Amino acid sequence: MSAPDPSPKGPVDLKRDCPAVQIPSGAPLILPAGTRVTITQALGGTFTVVTGFGQMVRIDGRDADAMGLPSSAKSNGAVPAQAPKSEEELRARIAAELKTVYDPEVPVNVVDLGLIFDTKVTSAGPERWRVEVKMGLTAPGCGMGDVLRADARKRIEALPGVEEAEVQIVLDPPWDKSMMSDAARLQLGMF
Repeated sequence: MSAPDPSPKGPVDLKRDCPAVQIPSGAPLILPAGTRVTITQALGGTFTVVTGFGQMVRIDGRDADAMGLPSSAKSNGAVPAQAPKSEEELRARIAAELKTVYDPEVPVNVVDLGLIFDTKVTSAGPERWRVEVKMGLTAPGCGMGDVLRADARKRIEALPGVEEAEVQIVLDPPWDKSMMSDAARLQLGMF
């Protein structure tokens, strides 16, 4: 069963100036109060909206109040309070967090899109870890790469026991549709 859609139906006028990121360039901007937006995607604690001028942008969940929605400091609220006891437990938590990072143009997370190429976990002391992730992009010139990289890093670093996380964008191997999970292909009608 899917979670209820938190977005209002139809366009809304922003109640205050709101930081956003242009899609697909990744350039930051401020949408002024009163800008009319329509939410096209609300996943992973972020919102993809289209302005009345046809511009597509991403708004972080912390700024959802600008659209009249409850703001969220943490997208999934499921981060456990205790550090993991093993590398396997940490890997499972990392995968769960990365499944909350969504491409703003496609309603599929970066894990199911097949964009996570490698995850390296090293000990930094008792119940302390350093994490390195290699992540690809669906297109080499994707301007949202830095935004997705920062989102993934922030979510991994929020995990208890993680001392540091580095997410590196890599273009080799080049991404192709065969890297997607069956669930992603089914969701996108690519079977």
